[in-house]
Amino acid sequence: MELGLAARRAHPAAPPPGAWLPRPLPTSLKIQNHIYSMPTLSYKVPSMTRCQASLATNYTETSEVVDLDWENLGFGLVQTDFMYVAKCGPDGNFSKGEVIPFGPIALSPSAGVLNYGQGLFEGLKAYRKTDGSILLFRPEENAIRMTAGAERMCMPAPTVEQFVDAVKQTVLANKRWVPPTGKGSLYIRPLLMGSGAVLGLAPAPEYTFIIFVSPVGNYFKEGLSPINLIVEENFHRASPGGTGGVKTIGNYASVLKAQKIAKEKGYSDVLYLDAVHNKYLEEVSSCNIFVVKGNVISTPAIKGTILPGITRKSIIEVAQSKGFKVEERQVSVDDLLDADEVFCTGTAVVVSPVGSITYMGKSGRIWQPGSWRGISAAIQVTYRPPDG
Repeated sequence: MELGLAARRAHPAAPPPGAWLPRPLPTSLKIQNHIYSMPTLSYKVPSMTRCQASLATNYTETSEVVDLDWENLGFGLVQTDFMYVAKCGPDGNFSKGEVIPFGPIALSPSAGVLNYGQGLFEGLKAYRKTDGSILLFRPEENAIRMTAGAERMCMPAPTVEQFVDAVKQTVLANKRWVPPTGKGSLYIRPLLMGSGAVLGLAPAPEYTFIIFVSPVGNYFKEGLSPINLIVEENFHRASPGGTGGVKTIGNYASVLKAQKIAKEKGYSDVLYLDAVHNKYLEEVSSCNIFVVKGNVISTPAIKGTILPGITRKSIIEVAQSKGFKVEERQVSVDDLLDADEVFCTGTAVVVSPVGSITYMGKSGRIWQPGSWRGISAAIQVTYRPPDG
């Protein structure tokens, strides 16, 4: 199946009341964010399709309509119909992949991922257009990032072509779970793990590549409303020379304690500082952060401790195309507290404005909606997936 390439365009929409825009939004703004358009196929009785992991030409597609409360779709796992599985042996090649019913997998108790945390994951989304077609946002970028992470974790990785093809297969097999236009998205979770048995500390002899999906709504309970962050002073997410710059599974388990404490106090999430000086911003538990001052948008530079977010990269391109100066540099807490506006970006959160920052136990800064310059809102309008 040939999938055409489409370019993301700006969609005119009214910004929040009181929002200030640096210049009028163009009605059609072309940027470099590539989307794979997945046209509607003729429907057949659901069946299993087995094919090579690379460049498969046959896809399984289901035609039923899922009965879900799309208006109240949160960010939690909804079990769908199918998942994709491919194996890799000692030769380092992922030879075959197949779409199978979603369900438990068998692992040895001595699997590398269970004993030594040898695993990576990715996250991307599929959106439904009003004409029924499905769009994938920059899947090749996730494939490239997984390859980089696999090299750091001494793991083989599927090629970019294999990765993208597997994503397409999984999405089409679960097409009935893609939310209606404007009601959410289909979150796609590729997972690469050392599934082979090991006892001594060593790379696993076998690897498994899995993709599963789930329809999702807003990540934060606040929805599109501003989130409230607390600056973490005691725990650190990553350190120089570690694995903070790749999407390995262990990076996320380590933030759970600080996040749990913060949420019990009513905060949306935690903002981490660098482990050396304890004064420069790194990232939030699951997203990158941007601060705005005048016509300058600053975000922490990628230097091995911060995940190179794909949404981050896209937002930088959008901001630059709208005439903002974007700086990737060390951003201090003082810069944060002096900012005109702050927002977070990520696959799950998309673009989320920050309403308050708490630092050293005190409310360091509160941004009232009426005082925003509306930059995050303007960027979100431009970044929004096409709706047909």
